[in-house]
Amino acid sequence: MFGHRRGDQAARGLGEGLLSAMPVPPDAGALSCRVFDPVNEPVRHAELAVSDALGRTVVAGSVDPYGSFMATVPAGEYSLAVSAEGYAPYRATATVMENSLASLGDLTLRISQPPPLPAPGKWEIEPMHTSIGFTARHIGLARIDGRFNTFAGAIRIADPVEQSAMHVVIDAASIDTNLVVRDNHLRSADFLDVARFPTLEFYSERLVYKGGSRWAIPGALTLHGVTRTVTLEADYQGLGNGMEGETRAACHATAELHRDDFTVSWQARLAQGIAVVGPSVTVDLDVQFVPRR
Repeated sequence: MFGHRRGDQAARGLGEGLLSAMPVPPDAGALSCRVFDPVNEPVRHAELAVSDALGRTVVAGSVDPYGSFMATVPAGEYSLAVSAEGYAPYRATATVMENSLASLGDLTLRISQPPPLPAPGKWEIEPMHTSIGFTARHIGLARIDGRFNTFAGAIRIADPVEQSAMHVVIDAASIDTNLVVRDNHLRSADFLDVARFPTLEFYSERLVYKGGSRWAIPGALTLHGVTRTVTLEADYQGLGNGMEGETRAACHATAELHRDDFTVSWQARLAQGIAVVGPSVTVDLDVQFVPRR
């Protein structure tokens, strides 16, 4: 178990007061705790999941702004899992009795160690284990999921790593939303205009560390002949080995793009005035990269 408990008696007294003020079924009780960081500040983004003896999630939720969590559950044995970005996971067990409070007191999370970084040098995106996807809205309601099937990228890992650089090139004509008619329209001059602008390109010259496994990758995206500053919010997932023993690194990244920023402003409307295609597109990337041979 990571982290530790403190202040059980004080938290129990507070929790019992809350228990008396909330309705509890006759065969149930309550489970409570408060979540803090090592300097005794509430971890406001902590997520908790309470599971029964069979491993089934009974209740899940977030702490309040003061780091507190309370749930009413049937009497029984439970496991509690606490997770928060940048902190090591915390697990505990509790027995909840009928019409009583099981207080775990104050739980202190430990700062997690960030995953090891790739070695300085030249790396490249490994296409077989990388996906570049996107999500857009259609006729104001439905969601369109798509991807680009052809791309390449080079990454120079520097020392310090914050000075690293990357260059990614995407074949615009490889757009794929699993509908031929729609894909042909997206390739046309109404949208990507691949005849004039055959590639999308992203170039970055620095990384910004945000704590834990989180990084920001600010850079320049060129799309439809227009270049704009875009920041990828990345979750670096660490190093591993492929099937042949080769070293590889992985990360997940997202960004939100606005079509008008890149003059992809074609907009047909239905009779009711609903936009056929929404104004923003969410980009979702799962990337693996390997040392360049």
